[in-house]
Amino acid sequence: MDQTLPKLLRRVASEHPDVPAQYTRLPDGNFEPLAYRDCYEASLDFAAGLLSIGHGRGDHIGLIADNRKEWLQASMGIMAIGAADVPRGCDATERDLSYILSFAECRTAILENEVQLAKVLSCRDSVPQLSRAVLMDPAGPDAVARAAKAGVDVDTYAGLVDRGRAFRAASPGAAEAELEKGEWDEIATLIFTSGTTGEPKGVMLSHGNFLCQLDELPERIVLFPGERALCVLPVWHSFERMCEYVIVNGAGGIVYSKPIGSVLLADFAKTNPALMPSVPRIWESVYDGIFRAMRKTGGISWVLFSFFVEVAILESRLQRCVSGRKPVFSLSRRWIECVLALVPCLLLWPIKALGALLVFRKIRAKLGTSFRGGVSGGGALPPNIDEFFWAVGINIVEGYGLTETAPVVAVRPFTRPTFGTIGTPISCCEAKIVDEAGKELPVGVKGTVMIKGANVMKGYYRRDDLTAKVLSPDGWLDTGDLGFKTRDGQIILRGRKKDTIVLRGGENIEPLPLEMKINESRYVSQSVVLGQDQRYLGALLVVNRDELVAWAEENAIETGDFAALLAHPQVRKLYESEIAELVSPKNGFKMFERINRFALLEKPFEPGVELSAKQEIMRYKLDSLYKKEIKGLFE
Repeated sequence: MDQTLPKLLRRVASEHPDVPAQYTRLPDGNFEPLAYRDCYEASLDFAAGLLSIGHGRGDHIGLIADNRKEWLQASMGIMAIGAADVPRGCDATERDLSYILSFAECRTAILENEVQLAKVLSCRDSVPQLSRAVLMDPAGPDAVARAAKAGVDVDTYAGLVDRGRAFRAASPGAAEAELEKGEWDEIATLIFTSGTTGEPKGVMLSHGNFLCQLDELPERIVLFPGERALCVLPVWHSFERMCEYVIVNGAGGIVYSKPIGSVLLADFAKTNPALMPSVPRIWESVYDGIFRAMRKTGGISWVLFSFFVEVAILESRLQRCVSGRKPVFSLSRRWIECVLALVPCLLLWPIKALGALLVFRKIRAKLGTSFRGGVSGGGALPPNIDEFFWAVGINIVEGYGLTETAPVVAVRPFTRPTFGTIGTPISCCEAKIVDEAGKELPVGVKGTVMIKGANVMKGYYRRDDLTAKVLSPDGWLDTGDLGFKTRDGQIILRGRKKDTIVLRGGENIEPLPLEMKINESRYVSQSVVLGQDQRYLGALLVVNRDELVAWAEENAIETGDFAALLAHPQVRKLYESEIAELVSPKNGFKMFERINRFALLEKPFEPGVELSAKQEIMRYKLDSLYKKEIKGLFE
């Protein structure tokens, strides 16, 4: 097995030199390929450029940029000389950059553009050790002058690469020798968690933490040489980063796209990818887009679509009982379900097949002819989204992990996924479910998910106190997640310990299942369930503007003033009935889990405000952002 990530790139470039490694969007909308040979050489040139300005093994180098070909090349170049990258995206605030670059003691930062340089200069006093900025996009003379005045030398990315080429010509083999020295346990990166708790921590991940996963992940997420993968997530985040290493390991091509519906569909048509890793919100957007388009079409098309979807979902549930593709907790019950489901499954199969021919084939066609599947990570995939894509024949598998596990713990395999689970742990790690006292729990009993293995981080940089809180002396990581195991060792997640709501009556409630159910309403985009130390539960609901306006127009309600529309009695009644229908005993919810009050929010949640980079809700921010609305829920 390759000992470092740059050695992985070197091997693949040697075995598949002419296969495209990266695809970059051109101004005309087309994509320009870059072969593995050229990608590897560009990384070595950048590594040599860093050597020429005095960087070496053990250094920390900031890497502040969004998805583009230079990111992977720069990261590989940094790691090739034994240094570690300290990454973040262009949405990072001045405060973020000040904390990250100073805490990680970065002397140099690779920045995407002049805007990022301005952020760094605005917090110059907080990063006194920073002396050099390397810009991927050239900066104007005024920006360079301001940087010089602040004591920061500015280089261009292209200029440093040119310097690296000259260095390699003058010192043949020097960059290659540094790459060769790299070892499995060397720190590859310090990833500061964007966090849903408000306290960024520098996760120290080694080359081995990432590479150990490549022993099995390619068997679960299949990609062949020359196939393309559409990448839309922030590349600095550990999930997207690991996905790119899986793509490189398989000699696939990384296509840089954007998580915007119209852009994604156009890029699917142009590049015909085999794979797309993404967060649940993107799959929810695709799902919403499909249903919105069909509702607008209306008539017999909408009736047929609705009918075939309902039949396909029912048939898929029965088929999973027959084939053993659902969670199993009791072997005897599994055989009873199989026998009972067999006949109705056979009866419904022809109708589902007709739906596939008339309706679902057109949906699948929008993803191209090569699409093998999508990987959903970074949050829980809502069951209704999971069921829909399974029913229409689009393979979406759910994965799970943390930045602290680099990041994969488990992922359902493409070939034989089990619905409703995240699969079994991958071979480099093991998982156990424990109670509050640390005792391992039996199958089907909920507790804390603990992980141990080669993918677990080295610790939090310069924070041994925080490391000791989550990592036991014998190597078990407390994930903070709640879940349980099936009879076959697959994991089912049930929320976060820190998100558990305790009502005044002592009832413990996990908000995530409630939120996922509420989000099934076409009139709700996002929801947050609240109620800690209260008598009952309340919810903040981000409305789906398009769907609500369409409903209002159908019911002859004025829509010109949207704020007034949200306060309209009929709109309030609509949302009351939606919530009451979804969060009800017939859907498995208890009486104390009922949502008593709600507030309708006009503005969608935004990354960096209410959402983290991977689209998770940062709950700790809501108390201040929506103080008035939350107070109104519990008065």
